[in-house]
Amino acid sequence: MKLFSLVLFIMFSSFCVSQNDEQEKAIKTITTFFEGFHNQDSVLIKSVVYKAVVMQSISENTNGNLELTTTNFSDFIKQIVAIPKDHTFSEKLLSYSVQIDGNMANVWTPYQFWYNDKLSHCGVNSFQLLKVNQEWEIFYLVDTRSKCQE
Repeated sequence: MKLFSLVLFIMFSSFCVSQNDEQEKAIKTITTFFEGFHNQDSVLIKSVVYKAVVMQSISENTNGNLELTTTNFSDFIKQIVAIPKDHTFSEKLLSYSVQIDGNMANVWTPYQFWYNDKLSHCGVNSFQLLKVNQEWEIFYLVDTRSKCQE
């Protein structure tokens, strides 16, 4: 019985370590994305996205109605690179929640977005990742955007 318990413990421990390693790799993909974002580095951003990435946002329009908008990835890159150097912007991720099943992962990240040192909006990013050649790549990103308190 002790041997059986030991074998189960070893199998469970290796699964947990493997799962934690994959979670850390998924988080690294997100941190690399934001490193590129904050440095306006399109090459770095593109290094962690899948060839057919979809980007959407959920917010309220000026009339208070729900709005789902889709952003073309190439346009997103152009917008980020075009931000004047004398403007500051930062998306501060508050935490990470990672779920993985085989070659798919979800990384949920509540955030605050700061522009020129003022809190612009808050929300949550939901990144969907696909494992390609042992690396996690972002294939879908949806975020929520709302007013928030400092």
